[in-house]
Amino acid sequence: MIFAADITPFDWNRMLWSDDAPPLFLLEVVLRCVLTYLMIIAALRVTGRRGVRQLSLFELSIILALGSAAGDTMLYDDTPLLHAVVVFAVVSALYWLFNRATEKYSRFSDWLEGAPVLLVEEGVICIEEFRRQRFTQKELFGELRQLQVEHLGQVRRAYIEATGNVSIYFYEDTDVRPGLPIWPEPLKKAHQRVEKAGAYACACCGQVRELPAAGVARCPVCQTDKWVPTCDAKRVS
Repeated sequence: MIFAADITPFDWNRMLWSDDAPPLFLLEVVLRCVLTYLMIIAALRVTGRRGVRQLSLFELSIILALGSAAGDTMLYDDTPLLHAVVVFAVVSALYWLFNRATEKYSRFSDWLEGAPVLLVEEGVICIEEFRRQRFTQKELFGELRQLQVEHLGQVRRAYIEATGNVSIYFYEDTDVRPGLPIWPEPLKKAHQRVEKAGAYACACCGQVRELPAAGVARCPVCQTDKWVPTCDAKRVS
């Protein structure tokens, strides 16, 4: 335990260096920085695009990587400033290197940051790509509702961007087709057996089918069996 009497204020040897660590420890700091930075990148890749949102992958990674180094250096007397300088230098160099690599190599950029992915095509959710993005139907429909979308039949194409934002292209009013309502109320009323004949949309992917009264069917796209009456309202912005 360190007492107040054991600390000499403005002791430059203590502030810049540590008696408990040899000079070679700086090389270990470099290795720790590289490994930690790669682990941060891997963690952000696992959590998906929704975790970064407004910040870019690099901006978020550098905030996480430097936050602890800066905090420990400011708070703890046994954390040498020189070690923090090495951390900042290495992480900044990695930040620059990764940025240059993404500018030069498009495949590396697509792997690291991700390329735009088609989520909705012609009023139907692209279920395989949708599931790969670890994106929930509740999240997608929430994004659509913020743009005054009432049902998937109004949506020609929707993409999830590398930033995690959703970009949407709409049908003209004259081309709007019957689609799956995205309001929570009708979705809660999805049933396996329909009450009357008509057009119904799969409650999972939005595929539209004509079903007979008291009919039961399995969606040919996602293999689920819950159906909702379609909506064909025009979009009002």
